[in-house]
Amino acid sequence: MNTRVSIAGVTFQNPVITASGTFGSGMEYSEFVDLNKLGAVVTKGVASVPWPGNPTPRVAEVYGGMLNAIGLQNPGIDVFLERDIPFLKQYDTKIIVNVCGKTVEDYVAVVERLGDEPAVSMLEINVSCPNVKEGAIAFGQKTDALYHITAELKKHAKQPIIMKLSPNVTDIGEMARAAEAAGADALSLINTITGMKIDIHRRTFVLANKTGGMSGPAIKPIAVRMVYQAAQAVKLPIIGMGGIASAEDAIEFLLAGASAVSVGAMNFVNPYITEEVVKGIEEYMARYQVEDVRELIGAVHE
Repeated sequence: MNTRVSIAGVTFQNPVITASGTFGSGMEYSEFVDLNKLGAVVTKGVASVPWPGNPTPRVAEVYGGMLNAIGLQNPGIDVFLERDIPFLKQYDTKIIVNVCGKTVEDYVAVVERLGDEPAVSMLEINVSCPNVKEGAIAFGQKTDALYHITAELKKHAKQPIIMKLSPNVTDIGEMARAAEAAGADALSLINTITGMKIDIHRRTFVLANKTGGMSGPAIKPIAVRMVYQAAQAVKLPIIGMGGIASAEDAIEFLLAGASAVSVGAMNFVNPYITEEVVKGIEEYMARYQVEDVRELIGAVHE
């Protein structure tokens, strides 16, 4: 069986990768998971300077998943290059760095620094960050803002760029087309869905930020639908994510049109989940006599 997939000229040994923000930068999970068995490790968001994140409490359990308002806390690009990249280079897996910022210039600064690091295979651009110059509207919520940041980063990036789309939009196909038109090499979706939880006994918001991003199994049907719609709208390869809790879930995304899948929130529930999904896909391929995993991509019947 061939489990290899290619995205924008980068070949992965299998289509299972980690979702940014749920796996640290690999070091945190390396005692549980053999990173050599994953298609890629996608790091937590990296900014040009350290970000403290949002005030606590910033994580809440909800039915079918969780809310988080971490606020992309990270130590910044300097610490990341000094500590995390050397660690990941020890493993036979691809490295995808998630990039965040508050202005286009912030993103460009990180992208340029990473351009000198040959171990980094791809960059995933988190456009769910609030754009401080546009009144904190996320870059990924307006087609013109998404187009502008994608086109600008393509001028500076040495690696292929994946635009990570927000689901908090009216038409995901329209956003996908904007990223494609601006020169994106791939898409990843979905990011978290904005949610809220209220403590009825204290009559207060559970999260200090009031709202947070919802992830977990409850969002999977929405994510599968959006991946399918994006795959119909553009020719770009897609990394599908959102609520994957098993190999069966991952295969749904592949059939909907994803070339690879990211496992996120379930890493917190079961730290072995990524390896289990890899094994489960192989078992499915054996059961249905699928010689090449690429036969599954977009293979859902009308």
